[in-house]
Amino acid sequence: MSSPLRTGLIGAGIGGSRSPWMHETEAASLGLDLTYTRFDLDLEAGGAEALPRLLDHVATEGFLGVNITHPVKQAVIPLLDDLSEDARVLGAVNTVVLRGGRRVGHNTDWFGFAEGLRLRLPDARLGAVVQMGAGGAGSAIAYALLRLGAEAVRIFDLDAARAQELVDRLESHFPGRIQIGDDLDARLAAADGLVNTTPLGMDKYPGMAVPAAALRPDLWVAEVVYVPLETELLRTARAAGCPTADGGAMAVIQAAEAFRLFTGATPDTGRMLQRFEAALA
Repeated sequence: MSSPLRTGLIGAGIGGSRSPWMHETEAASLGLDLTYTRFDLDLEAGGAEALPRLLDHVATEGFLGVNITHPVKQAVIPLLDDLSEDARVLGAVNTVVLRGGRRVGHNTDWFGFAEGLRLRLPDARLGAVVQMGAGGAGSAIAYALLRLGAEAVRIFDLDAARAQELVDRLESHFPGRIQIGDDLDARLAAADGLVNTTPLGMDKYPGMAVPAAALRPDLWVAEVVYVPLETELLRTARAAGCPTADGGAMAVIQAAEAFRLFTGATPDTGRMLQRFEAALA
């Protein structure tokens, strides 16, 4: 009897992660015997300092790879042998594939958002987009928007240095198309789309990052928060007549792409989305 395929997740506070369920149920549907193990840095001696030891462990144990999440998406990079071009540009890794003794870092977050936006809002105009937040998710989303062809992305973040670092990193790859935001009301009034990449809207961070009065029917609104699936921003935007995209598609599609990188098998993204939405409901 063959051993199960082994994958997993390294990060802090991941006890509630839905990744094990998403990967294992899709594997079962494809006839694959796969286990997905959490390695919670909050429970490991040394916390984030345990990352090198955990990477050595999963490599030794024959894992196909591991997903990487907060707070070690950047810290993992010096421990890898190579990076995909996307991960190199973003300076962040959320998927490490282990093959032939080598560790290769990828970033599927940006792909998850890009494909999710195409799925949920196929007609979204990408002239000017306002993005709230410049953190880890914000970096991937800004890159996705630019890869999709956004002509002008304006970044707003309470941490000015973090916003500037994001703009500086992507400006060299997309010259003239990404800038620090100024005058939020004016930028929203002229924008085609709005993306929230801040934690505002999560169950433990209620609220929304923009004033409700700025929402109008010709402004599409996308969210990265997916618990709850309908945030206050999305609820208010829908009431204002805005086309909207929730954070569920990004969560599922980034997982599906990681699954493909790990196993070489093609997951059924539509099936994964249906399961995910049913579980959250």
